[in-house]
Amino acid sequence: MISNSIFRLAMCLEYDGSHYHGWQIQSGVVTVQETLEGAVSSVADEQVQVITAGRTDAGVHATSQIVHYDTRSDRSSQAWLRGINSNLPHSVVVSWVVPVPATFHARYSALTRSYRYVLLNRPVRPTYLSRRVSWDYRPLDLNKMRAATKPLLGEHDFNAYRAVSCQSNTSTRTIHELEINQRESWIWFDVKANGFLKHMVR
Repeated sequence: MISNSIFRLAMCLEYDGSHYHGWQIQSGVVTVQETLEGAVSSVADEQVQVITAGRTDAGVHATSQIVHYDTRSDRSSQAWLRGINSNLPHSVVVSWVVPVPATFHARYSALTRSYRYVLLNRPVRPTYLSRRVSWDYRPLDLNKMRAATKPLLGEHDFNAYRAVSCQSNTSTRTIHELEINQRESWIWFDVKANGFLKHMVR
């Protein structure tokens, strides 16, 4: 039902980014934003723009990406959830949808953002996980790697770490956590910051 009021809703998004050219809409390629906006607009019966907490690059996956949108369509959270998911491909799914105050903003209300990189460290390459993990056949020294992360913690100017095409007005960011853990041949890197520049954590 279309109302005269404007409703703001937030959702949690999960997707396999293997076949997407990143988050942001671009001409001539398939993106996550374009795919999601099409699904939400179909349920809303009006054109809807979605705003994300942070844009991802091509091939990057997400497990808990927060998005918000405004609409005049008055529906329950369950109706939004089921309707949107029924219009999405198998590579994208919405975990939940909730109404939020008009003051909430997926990008500006976010306190931190987190990335996890998974590395398979063994002599032979991965097969069915080849699009999900990185691989290095050389033995890695985790103690030296952990020591190398220490200077990166805290607030710094990360201008040298960003892409030439990065559009951020400032290159100062604060890294709160940067942890490296291992189990058998698997190594994972967890980094949490108040924000990331384009290609900063690559």
